[in-house]
Amino acid sequence: MPSQRDDAMAHDTTAPVHIAVDRQHAALPAAPVKIRARDVNVFYGEKQALFDVSLDVPENSVTALIGPSGCGKSTFLRSINRMNDTIPGCKVTGRIELDGEDVNDRSIDPVVLRARVGMVFQKPNPFPKTIFENVAYGPRIHGIASGKTELEGIVESSLKRAGLWAEVADRLHQPGTGLSGGQQQRLVIARAIAVSPEVILMDEPCSALDPIATARIEELIDELRNQYCIVIVTHSMAQAARVSQKTAFFHLGKLVEAGPTGEIFTNPRDSRTQDYITGRFG
Repeated sequence: MPSQRDDAMAHDTTAPVHIAVDRQHAALPAAPVKIRARDVNVFYGEKQALFDVSLDVPENSVTALIGPSGCGKSTFLRSINRMNDTIPGCKVTGRIELDGEDVNDRSIDPVVLRARVGMVFQKPNPFPKTIFENVAYGPRIHGIASGKTELEGIVESSLKRAGLWAEVADRLHQPGTGLSGGQQQRLVIARAIAVSPEVILMDEPCSALDPIATARIEELIDELRNQYCIVIVTHSMAQAARVSQKTAFFHLGKLVEAGPTGEIFTNPRDSRTQDYITGRFG
């Protein structure tokens, strides 16, 4: 029978919430920095959304951005491939480097940048085209494939890497929008990797999916991390603990702290991080 203390803890919202960290993936081995952000500020008109954010993102690993709603994590993510350029009145200051090159240098074509830095959004957004054309679109417009045979090979390879080929090989010319939510999200991932990006940004890629589809996407993220630098925004601390090697905690537009995922979840340096991961706010 539960003790009075157990019963009290069950109703105590300040009781610590323990997040299981996948020890296989928690350690962050030394790795070259793929993305280096320094003193990044983002303004939407007169409203400042990010304040002096500096963060290193290693290659061939998963970095999770966590924090409460409106804390700036998605704003930072969208700054990496200049998606914020599409928002009227948005201004970005500071420096974000991809392999040492400032992504905000106006000599850089945003279309080319977004081929190097792919993005997967919160809700699956396949084009209103066939499954084949969804994946073939990027290689075709970027001139990656020299002919039909090579294009077909890229489509097949991308769908295989996204774990979708076996499910759609016999219906490539059916609409991508006819797939299930989880399949659509994997199709979007296949579309992103078809242009051979170096970085994949994921903005809450599982929030619209059921638990089974979420588990499949998480497995896919783990498979892809050896080939790509992956940055994922997630509201799920359990998901961050499962899939990432590095975690960065944002609060009120500021980067509070960042480090190996195991350390962030078991021994955070800042009390605000501790309060967030134990459920005291968020």
